[in-house]
Amino acid sequence: MTMQAVNAADCTEPEARPNSLRARVKRLPGVGLARRALDAMTGARAEQWIRVEMNRACLELVESLGPGNLDALEVSGDLWRGRCAFRSYRSAEYPAYDVCAGPLEERFDLILADQVFEHLLWPYRAARNVHAMLRPGGYALVSTPFMLRVHPCPVDCGRWTETGLKHLLAEGGFALEDIRTASWGNRAAVRGNLNRWPRYRPLLHSLRNEPAFPIVVWALARRGA
Repeated sequence: MTMQAVNAADCTEPEARPNSLRARVKRLPGVGLARRALDAMTGARAEQWIRVEMNRACLELVESLGPGNLDALEVSGDLWRGRCAFRSYRSAEYPAYDVCAGPLEERFDLILADQVFEHLLWPYRAARNVHAMLRPGGYALVSTPFMLRVHPCPVDCGRWTETGLKHLLAEGGFALEDIRTASWGNRAAVRGNLNRWPRYRPLLHSLRNEPAFPIVVWALARRGA
């Protein structure tokens, strides 16, 4: 096996052990009602706290490319299905397609890999295959975690800073000057995601960025003409 069977964003938090304190508290009368009340008071969203700024920034990047003119491929996931009005969109899921094993015969204007590369045993091979599947002038948008706990789906293999992700993609064939990177995170979010992946609650969760504590990292790389 060379890559995950599911997108990391779809990996659910492990259930608490049946007799753990967390599990016992969740079974107490009224806890569910209290949690729903807290959600309402704090404006809880379905989106995970750690994804809010990354999702916003990545959507802005894709929209700036003119998605209506792009044939898009999403590797091991379908988070972008319906998010933008692409000219065409397809998802290539493992095991039907293994991005580490080789490129597809088709060529694309945009390839999306959302929280995938950390689960690849051979990420440099995957980067080369992504580059090979792009048409000249096409783009790859890759996002990964950094200061986030290990979460096997089914394996968890790597972490990259902005510099590391940039050079990973350069090893795949992209020119360094054609790779833009960014990241987001802060100390509170690092602590808040140690044991679970909380939903974003605007009244409780800060979106301030502390560059020394990146939780998520992303890069937009352009294949040369």
